[in-house]
Amino acid sequence: MFAPSDSTWPSANRVLFRFFFIYFALYFNPLNFFTAIPGLYWFAEWVNHPLDLLVNFMNSRFFRIKDVLVPMGGSGDTSYGWALFYTQFLLAAVGTLVWSILDWRRSAYPKLYYFLGFGLRYTVAGTAFSYGILKVFAMQMYFPNLSQLATPLGDFLPMRFSWLFIGYSTPYQVFSGIAEVLVALLLIWRNTALLGSMLSVGVFANVFMLNMSYDIPVKIYSFHLLLASTYLVWQERERLIGFFLRNSPTLPSAVYTPISRSKWFNVSRWVLKIFFIITSFGMVTYNYYQYRLQYHADLTKELPPVDPGMYHVEVFVKNGDTIPESLADTLRWRDVIFDYNGAGSFSANDSTFRMRYGRAYFDYRPDSAGEILEWRKASWDSLPRVVFDLKIPNTGEIRLHGVKDSDTLSIVLKKLPRHFALTERQFHWLSESNR
Repeated sequence: MFAPSDSTWPSANRVLFRFFFIYFALYFNPLNFFTAIPGLYWFAEWVNHPLDLLVNFMNSRFFRIKDVLVPMGGSGDTSYGWALFYTQFLLAAVGTLVWSILDWRRSAYPKLYYFLGFGLRYTVAGTAFSYGILKVFAMQMYFPNLSQLATPLGDFLPMRFSWLFIGYSTPYQVFSGIAEVLVALLLIWRNTALLGSMLSVGVFANVFMLNMSYDIPVKIYSFHLLLASTYLVWQERERLIGFFLRNSPTLPSAVYTPISRSKWFNVSRWVLKIFFIITSFGMVTYNYYQYRLQYHADLTKELPPVDPGMYHVEVFVKNGDTIPESLADTLRWRDVIFDYNGAGSFSANDSTFRMRYGRAYFDYRPDSAGEILEWRKASWDSLPRVVFDLKIPNTGEIRLHGVKDSDTLSIVLKKLPRHFALTERQFHWLSESNR
């Protein structure tokens, strides 16, 4: 598309470069880098505020995706995310038109070309490392917990199904993480940047297809990471075509050759590189490692006197009436799971708790005497949804009595000797038949 060594670029190439420069600068806003500096998070928010106003204005007048846009949070594909995407595309198109009219005499943009490639390299490297090191620690996707193991496969949505598929196999997750970390390490050095870009295309093409195939709500972002990686490879297309297709000699790459040989420029490059490595690689690794230590410390922590496991609801009395067990009754509790670390769920439809895949999730906390059991909707809630009187007359039996909303509940639970074959993490070199 563009070649910095050319004295004059074709007019079509100049127009395309203007578009991609504006578009990538808007999407991968370099000012967001300041969020990594303590105390300067407000700066990026302040700079992005005018864009936020424009996105809402464009949506209300033209896009009309929704009357009220849902901001991006757990999902990157919200109505606001799509409105932002359309707005940035239109801004880049209009900006390209204005730039082309005002600067039609310029024959090439070697300095901007260098800085765009430099910025995309480090943007992709930082993102790849943050996702990759999380997978290396096997912390992005978790091994299925008891509640998930007890959920029928058909009740899971595609994204959760894919998360469990990857989280089940620690070696596979670590392997995919190593690939992403390798992308980052190769991209930050210009001698290996092309190899890193090619590997990045493969890695993020796979990520993008997973997001598209399993309805994972990071489609917009993963597409742009793939687009940026493709742009970095496309810069070297003449060398790649010559080497792979024409079997002809290729010259050394000049794409990432510094545009200045001054001492100030070289010192600045190294200062920024070292700062990037410390903040994007070093600090991220340290934070995720500490997170991993805390997670595994909590993973097997029991909360006595509750014995973690799956319990069958033997007796369910509501307001004095004993409700018999029935598969057709979605309100009557059928089983309760007390997982480690205070997580739990029960099989019933109860919107006062967190409903996911046909189960109601809660956080439980016994008191120090083992006589009271509090259930919260989430671990961060300050007030419990229900407080039960707790009795354990026999091993494997739990009796609960309390008031939930305006209903009096008396429940008898019996622990099941439930075993999930999936937890064995089976692997066989010799397989005489399909399993």
